[in-house]
Amino acid sequence: MELVVGRVAKSHGVRGELVVEIRTDVPEARFAPGATLRGRLARSKDVRDFTVKSAREHSGRLLVFLDGIADRDAADALRGTLFVVESAELPPSDDPDEYYDHELEGLTVQLTDGTVVGTVHEVLHSAAGELLSVRAVEDKREILIPFVTAIVPTVSLADRLVVIDPPEGLLDPE
Repeated sequence: MELVVGRVAKSHGVRGELVVEIRTDVPEARFAPGATLRGRLARSKDVRDFTVKSAREHSGRLLVFLDGIADRDAADALRGTLFVVESAELPPSDDPDEYYDHELEGLTVQLTDGTVVGTVHEVLHSAAGELLSVRAVEDKREILIPFVTAIVPTVSLADRLVVIDPPEGLLDPE
């Protein structure tokens, strides 16, 4: 399974620098000078390898120079490119309370009393923290659940289960 670690948002300047939205916890390793990135090109869906020349943080994003991308036109052609890694390449987490997004996606979500709420559709990363986007079993609507211990006391990858204890009103349709 491919996991996205970054996305080219746009070009920056005239020398081929790229603005990359970070989607990895370890950007300093993934985007280190000399690192090879596998890019899935947006316009053609072709996959191409790129070598990082340099990267620097700027306003919550990375500014990245890649070998062979030397001007604005070449950088603009990469807009929308997704940098991906295979999930098998990821090391296991050292923290038992930390999960990769792909490990949570597809897990059944149930209340502490065993009532099934739905399935984790995706993990959303926001300024306020992580949210589980859950597809409700009854009406297929999206329910956003803050991924905090007070609301999500149990995650069992082995049982493919997330147990939630939501505050009153969280699951109510709007």
